[in-house]
Amino acid sequence: MLERDGGYLSQACSSAEMLAALYVGILRLGDSEAPPVPPPFPGVPRRDNPTVGLGGRYNGPKAPELDRLIFSPVHYALALYATLVEVGRMAPEGLAQFNADGSSVEMIGAEHSPGIEVTAGSLAQAASTAGGVALARKMRREPGRVWVFMSDGELQEGQTWECVAAMAHHSLDNCHLLVDVNGQQCDGPMDSVMGIEPAAERLRAFGAVVEEVDGHDVGAVLAAADVPHEGRPLVILGRTDPCRGIPALRTRGRFHYIRPGSADERRALEQTLESM
Repeated sequence: MLERDGGYLSQACSSAEMLAALYVGILRLGDSEAPPVPPPFPGVPRRDNPTVGLGGRYNGPKAPELDRLIFSPVHYALALYATLVEVGRMAPEGLAQFNADGSSVEMIGAEHSPGIEVTAGSLAQAASTAGGVALARKMRREPGRVWVFMSDGELQEGQTWECVAAMAHHSLDNCHLLVDVNGQQCDGPMDSVMGIEPAAERLRAFGAVVEEVDGHDVGAVLAAADVPHEGRPLVILGRTDPCRGIPALRTRGRFHYIRPGSADERRALEQTLESM
């Protein structure tokens, strides 16, 4: 990331354990159907482009009995790619293509990027997409679940609240939202831009079953995923630290995008990453 002059490092700090919990202990996925080393950018989506939707194939087939992961905050892509490498769904050589010209392993992922099934450039759109997929699966009596990974900034979007209300109305208990509550968004701390608390109470008022956990505690995330929620969507709020594991980041005022501001900061970050 530092070689590419910056990236969304703080999001990786806050989400790593939750993504590990998803891929290792929660999601029921088949084997990857995608090449271990991602191909170059395949071009824009079009009907005659056979590589459209390649990203979702890293999560295996869309079989009725298997889960679907809709990855919403596509600027978290670095953390997702690293997770795919750790669980054997993408080769390490794929991560080396991160943010390189012509690569599909983009800094802000799209439907051709590993692990990302749908483009979700505007926050909250992916949750609505997941609701539609979950409703279709319910109507088809498919046992597979739909999981959405989200950021807390999406709780500032009206569309999120609409889709949660719709999920509750349609009794979509096959839909699960895992939210990284790291308290940060692009313009600064969440509570200085537009507060979302008490998030849990608000989500319950919209019809969801809500669990609040330490997002860095894998066991707590796994336990929350098993909470009964018949007839209602499940939302897991994972409270996290955007500087987890990289204390050198704490001197920064904003954490949305990390670009070393000086040679000293670059050295501090490099030393921390080398020691991990």
